[in-house]
Amino acid sequence: MLETNTWIQQYFDEATDAVLIFKEDDLVVSNQIAQDLEQELHLDPTYLVQVADASVKQKFSATDNCFNCAIRNSMQEISIPITLAKDMPHPLKYFMIYHVINADEHVFSLTLKNRGTIERMDQLAQQRQLNQYVNRAHEEERKKISADLHDSIAQGVYSAIMGVRRINEDDNDEAAIHELTQVIETQLNDTLAEVKGMALDIRPSVLDSFGLLPALRVLAKRLQENSGVTITVSGNASTEGLATDVQNVLYRIGQESINNALKHAAANEINLLLVAHNHFIILEIIDDGKGFDLSQHQGFNGHSLGLLNMNERVKALNGAFEIKSQAGAGTTVTAKFPVSFA
Repeated sequence: MLETNTWIQQYFDEATDAVLIFKEDDLVVSNQIAQDLEQELHLDPTYLVQVADASVKQKFSATDNCFNCAIRNSMQEISIPITLAKDMPHPLKYFMIYHVINADEHVFSLTLKNRGTIERMDQLAQQRQLNQYVNRAHEEERKKISADLHDSIAQGVYSAIMGVRRINEDDNDEAAIHELTQVIETQLNDTLAEVKGMALDIRPSVLDSFGLLPALRVLAKRLQENSGVTITVSGNASTEGLATDVQNVLYRIGQESINNALKHAAANEINLLLVAHNHFIILEIIDDGKGFDLSQHQGFNGHSLGLLNMNERVKALNGAFEIKSQAGAGTTVTAKFPVSFA
């Protein structure tokens, strides 16, 4: 037991957060980093108690300032933003964690955690979560491609193979062979069209050969033919000097936005506008569909994951991404990138 107490004391003293333990308003014990802060900043622990006391009373004002009642009947821990050394060139920003150890005897701890460290940890946690969802989206896309290859492409090729085998049967006359060759040709043409469609979805060659605006026009024409929805592309942007990564992202945003409008918005018309200025380029996708409540799509779900992915891609290239939508009033997706054209 004595050895365990030694370990606990060592952990307490070596903690990277300043920890102070009070009974009533009197400081009972503090760890080394808390003592260092007291000395270097001439910090009075009573000041921290007063800040905590005011925050707790404000939080539980409905209890008529019954301090102990509030603590016993409500949460045992609250977080309080606090800035120390305000008069110094570099003020120190912390979160002060008020934690009740024994409410009956009014024993509590105050822990000072560096605000920047916490924010960085939160960012890392959010990034890990985002990576999980993006990886999931990529995996779903791979599954879709695999299913298309198996269910459509492979079946089409297999049917053609079976047709070729039937041609070699001895009882086929010239008319039967001619009919079979036409069937096989039709099957192979259908399969070829599907392969081309998949290739365009994955990576359109026109984007590499002719640039962003022609690629968007080809995309719009193909999706308009498939859906019957009017899709127009206009703009004055010359994207010859535009970075390849930015062109790729803008194309994917146009593709994702059109697909969302076709799948979810019941749109009759979709307009893409690509405009370049001296220092930035803007892509807007506007549909006249039923729109949606943005607040309902802040989390990660099947409909919002594509939007989230677009937002992250734009941010990674120092761009700005915005969605405006309202139930019954359509949706506008805007991506803006700072660029420098020669």
